[in-house]
Parts: sequence; structure tokens; C-alpha cells
Amino acid sequence: MNREPEKTAQGEHILVCLSSSPSNPKVIEEAARLAASFHAPLTALYVQTSSSGSMSEEDRLRLQENTQFAEDAGASVVTIAGDDVPQQIAEYSRLSDITKIVIGRSGGKQRRLFAKPSLTEELIQAVPDADVCIIPDSAAALKDRRRALRLADWILPSKRDLLITPLLLLAATGIGLLFTRFGFSEANIITVYILGVLVTARLTHGLLASAVSSLASVFLFNFFFIEPRFSFHTYEAEYAVTFAVMLAASLITGTLANRLKENARRSDIAAFREKVLFDTNQLLQKAASPEEVLRITAGQLTTLLDRPVSILPETEDVPTDTAESIYRTISLNGHSYGTLCISLSGRPLEAFESGVLQSIIGECALALDSLRNAAERERAALMAQDEQLRADLLRTISHDIRTPLTSISGNASNLLSHYDQLDEQARTQIFTDMVDDSQWLIELVENALSISRIGDGRTRLHLSLELISDVVTEALAHISRRKSHYSVLCEPSDELLLARMDPKLITQVLINLINNAIDHTQEGAEIRLAWEKRDGMAAISVCDNGPGIPDAEKPHVFEMFYTGPGQVADGKRGLGLGLALCRSIVEAHGGTISLTDNVPSGCRFTFTLPTEEVTLHE
Repeated sequence: MNREPEKTAQGEHILVCLSSSPSNPKVIEEAARLAASFHAPLTALYVQTSSSGSMSEEDRLRLQENTQFAEDAGASVVTIAGDDVPQQIAEYSRLSDITKIVIGRSGGKQRRLFAKPSLTEELIQAVPDADVCIIPDSAAALKDRRRALRLADWILPSKRDLLITPLLLLAATGIGLLFTRFGFSEANIITVYILGVLVTARLTHGLLASAVSSLASVFLFNFFFIEPRFSFHTYEAEYAVTFAVMLAASLITGTLANRLKENARRSDIAAFREKVLFDTNQLLQKAASPEEVLRITAGQLTTLLDRPVSILPETEDVPTDTAESIYRTISLNGHSYGTLCISLSGRPLEAFESGVLQSIIGECALALDSLRNAAERERAALMAQDEQLRADLLRTISHDIRTPLTSISGNASNLLSHYDQLDEQARTQIFTDMVDDSQWLIELVENALSISRIGDGRTRLHLSLELISDVVTEALAHISRRKSHYSVLCEPSDELLLARMDPKLITQVLINLINNAIDHTQEGAEIRLAWEKRDGMAAISVCDNGPGIPDAEKPHVFEMFYTGPGQVADGKRGLGLGLALCRSIVEAHGGTISLTDNVPSGCRFTFTLPTEEVTLHE
């Protein structure tokens, strides 16, 4: 895995140069030993030049091995592009605060007087503030490298090049003959041949086609347009100079065209690579799950590397790299999220591909770590919310449970102490008060337990197809004993209405809504229950003609622990649990619950349930 270079306490930062040289592992090993002695970060830098694309397969494999060797040695691999290698190394060294550069050099003879300075000499001059450590190469390695460079610069033409080159020469000759018929000067014809060389360099690969086109242009110009025509002789001695200048111009223009073409190709590759990296970053930021992050990473790497990429599940034993596949672990901060398997398809990764691969893996690991942290924060917030809910529930119950317990305890004590002194009417009233307070406590505990189970996800719905009229009848049998002081009416639907529900929970919803109406209306008030089919749902309403609820409080009545200024949510001692429980139960069934005004006065609570129809067969 690549690691971002860090500055150490000593301020040292070691840079080693990567190459396809057989002795490059020795250079990397010395650099790693130097970095270990200074406890400094190590960066392995590869400069991709215009000739890198024509590298032999042997050198390509060796460069891949050297890059992997550098990664195994703990180096961060970085790839930059440019033909001026010393300048690229110097610029990167200044930007990255490199203090020591380790580079290999041949032990060959001293360069000649007017020869170009060697890479190490130019590097020493370009980076005077850094220590340049030179590790000698073997003479055999230098010889192999020079041979590889010569072969890389002189690539055999392809069949396409062999077809394009003569066609362009033929076209240039035809245009020249046409110019001769119209009386154009020889300078115009020379320009046509030079143009042909430029087009050849643009459409072919390598230098050989351009060189052949340059030589052939000189001979064709001599054969067709110089007296005596149709021979390679000339009467004028100055034409020898013309031929030499024409050949030189053709070679130079062809070489420049090839170099521009190669630079354009490398620019396109760099632009494509940057676009893929940018798109990857944007997509990973929008990913909502670890599975989506891994899918995006595999897709982007497949696009970038043009190789099949798959993701292996998280495992402790990462497979070993083979000639057919390589494996890279996606991990960060001690957490492993999976392993990428990149199929090489017989083509090893290039140095820049390895660098981009590590960058994308790093982005993937950051995205996965961010999602993991967000999930942990969400779990922590839910745990804190649940803990707060439990604390609020316990505090509220502890506070409000005192009144009925005190009443029950006081009445029981009064009966024990003065039972014989109390008349029958007083004893009956005391017993009635104790029953009412006990019933209130039972409802409180039942609501608290139910809403706690629903909040924890421990309540499972036992759904069955039920007649709504049967559920309403069951609820009316369990409501407050004070219902005799109210007019409770039912307005059933004209048709039998069946709904899929958990009858026990829906009964509890109806009990809470009816008791809520009883607790908040004056004695003698009218409470009506109605149900009908509405938009494919069963709509059940509980309405009263009491004083109603102010508009400012309506949005809060279904909130837990909300009782309002007048304790309108749940009862005379209301905990604010009943209506919150009703909403939770109804929504668990896939329905909704709402509060509206009852005309001319009072409230209307309406909740919906999914309906079903039963087909009767004779």
C-alpha cells in the first residue's frame, strides 16, 4: 500500500529513482536501508518519458518487478511524466522537501569533452540543497539498457505503416507532377514532399517510417523533377545541397512530428487518468453504502486499467500475487474492508498504473472509513436517544405514579383503620377510587411497555383478517368505567369492512383514543365511533364534541411525553404516551393517523388500515 510521505522529526525524506535497470533493486535496497537508519519516509519516483511507451516487454516486466520491490520495501510509488528527467526529479524534490536522492550510475569511462552531461551530473547541479547518493551500476546492466534504448527508438514498422508510407509518397509525387504542369516552382514541390513526411509521421508509429519517407522523398524529387528526369543524375552541382537540405528538413520535421504526437498521446493518457480519478472521487463521495463504494471502485479501476477487477470478501489471508493476478487489500486505520483482485491478462501493470491503483484504493478506503464512522456515530446517537428515552420514561413514570399510588395507599389505610366507622356509601366510593387509580396504573404500565417494545423493534405484528366492527366492540368492553357518564355511539359502515391487522394492538389504539376523549370532555359529552372505506383503506374515526385542541398544539399531540398546557394529550395525569403509542402502532400497520377539528366543536382522530376483500365460494 502507498503511504503519504511524512516529515520526520529529523526532517529527512529519502527519494529513490525507479528504472527498468537490472541493478535497480540494489539501488532501492540501499535507499531503504538509508531511510531505515534515519527513520525517514521513502518515496520511489518513476519519470515516464516519451520513449516509455516503446519499452520492450522484458524491460516492462523488469520495471514492474522493481516497482513491486520498492513497495515491499515500504516506499510510496509516485509517477510523473516528462522528457527532461533531471528537471522532473529536481522539481519533485523541491516540492516534496526531499533531502536525499538515491540514484544508480554506471561505472563506465569519463564522458568526452563536448558530450552531454550525465543524469547524475545534471541532477547534482539542479538540486544543490539535496544530498545525491550514487549507487554504481554494473557495466553489463548499462550495456543491456543502451541496447534496449536503441531497439526502442528503432521500431519495426507495422503493416499499416507499410501501406500508409508508399501511398503518401505516391500522393506527394502526383501533386508534384500536377504542380509541374501548371508551372509551379520546384520549391513548392519540395514543400509538398515535406508535408508528406509530416503526414507520414502523424499517421505512423515510430521513427522508421518517417526516415524512409524522408529518404524516398529526396530520391523521388530527383527522379521526377530534376533534369535529366527519370534518372538519378543531375546536371547542376547545387542540387546536391538542395537534396541535403531537403533530407535534413524532412528528417527534422518528421522527428518533431513524432515527438509532438507522442507528447499528445501522453497528455491524452494523463487527462484520461485525471478524469477517472476525479470521477472516482465524486462518485465515492455520493456512495451511500460500503457495497456501492466497492462496486464503484471496481468499475473505475476496470475503466482505467482496461483489465477485469473483482472484489474478494474480507479475509485475514490475502492471496499471493501471481503472474495472472495481483491482490491489493483495502484497509485504513487497522480496519480491512476487502481485497481487490486485478487480472493482469498477460500484461503487467506499468509504473503509472500502479501509482494510480494505489491512489484509488486509498480513496476507496477513505470512503469506506467515512461510512463506517458515520454508521458508528448514528448508532451512538440512537443509543443515546434510546437511553434518553428510557431516562425520560423512568423519570416521568416515577413522578406521575406517585399520585395514584398515594391515593390507593391512603384509601387502603383509611379502610383498615376506620372500616367500621364508614358507612356503605363511603366505603363504596373509596373502593371505586382505588379501582379507578389501579386501572389508570395498569393502562400507564401497558402503554409504557408497548411503546418501549415498539421503539426497540421487539414487537412483531401478528396480522390477521378482522372485522372492524368486532375490534370496536372489543375495545368498548375495556374502556374507562366512567363511560356510563358519556354518550358513546357507533356509526358502522354500510358494508362489512375487513382489514388486515394485529387485533390486540388496534384494540389498544381504540381504547387510548376513546379514553382520551372521555378524559378531555365534560360529563354527558357525545363520543362517536365511525368507520368506512376510503381510497382503498379502512378509515376509523373517534370524535367528540368537547372543547377541542388549539391549533398551536395540534402538531405536537402525537409526540412522546407531550401533554400540553392543559394536559390535552393523554389524560388528567397524562404522560404523553397514549397518542404517541397510537401513531407507532398505526404506522407499523402501514397506515396513518391524524387530528382534525370536529364541526361544530371538539376533536376528530382518524387512522387508516389496509383493507382486504374476501371472496365467498358456494
